[in-house]
Amino acid sequence: MSRAPLAGLGILVTRPAHQAAHLAELIRKAGGNPILFPTLEIVDLPDLKPLHDLIDRLDQFDLAIFISPNAVNKALNLIRARRALPPGLKIASIGKGSCKVLEQFGVKQVIAPKQRFDSEALLELPELKEALGKRIVIFRGDGGRELLGDVLVQRGAQIEYAECYRRQKPQTDSGKLLYLWARDELNAVTVTSAEALHNLFDLAGKLGQQWLKKTPVFAPHERIAETAREMGLQQVFVTALGDEGLVAGMVAWRESNAA
Repeated sequence: MSRAPLAGLGILVTRPAHQAAHLAELIRKAGGNPILFPTLEIVDLPDLKPLHDLIDRLDQFDLAIFISPNAVNKALNLIRARRALPPGLKIASIGKGSCKVLEQFGVKQVIAPKQRFDSEALLELPELKEALGKRIVIFRGDGGRELLGDVLVQRGAQIEYAECYRRQKPQTDSGKLLYLWARDELNAVTVTSAEALHNLFDLAGKLGQQWLKKTPVFAPHERIAETAREMGLQQVFVTALGDEGLVAGMVAWRESNAA
């Protein structure tokens, strides 16, 4: 393998600005040029009272599920400002990123999938299959998939959602992207959520969408890739999970094209 397997490639990073640094650094180490263009913003809720009221009632719950690293950060900071986590409250999360942030807050006993990192994999775990009569709170952003809560309700659990941040589309000028595409300096795109992909498509505009449809797009989950194909993107690649998985997938793609 080349010491700089992504040399000469401009790679779009669409993560929210505060979560892009690690992926950008991995791309640089592999010789690529990370192009930071956040297509999601994570913003605070205008009214925190409902969340504060729920935090004060945490002793009523058997299990707290954290959907994302953003949910962990927002919720745990608010919880710590008001109280300690109840000692009997079990904690679950979907992905490695959430587990890592929970550990930074001192939460080490976490129920989480070991391989696939999505709601479906979490629901397969014994602790969530035995949900009858359990009181479960799900910390998440506004909206999002309802599958997890819906299935747990079907299994007899009582569910409350704790929305602790909002996702929104940034007000960003796509001129930078059009300039780079026209100069053949934007060669690959990374997306880590279907919502971020939809926002990128909107922000790119009609001309940018034509470029995007021809640009290799790398996503760490088949569900995101399926969304990309439905939008007419022609080169869609599913990688392993996480930032390292994205970079490894791009390296494998580059090497297969060079062979």
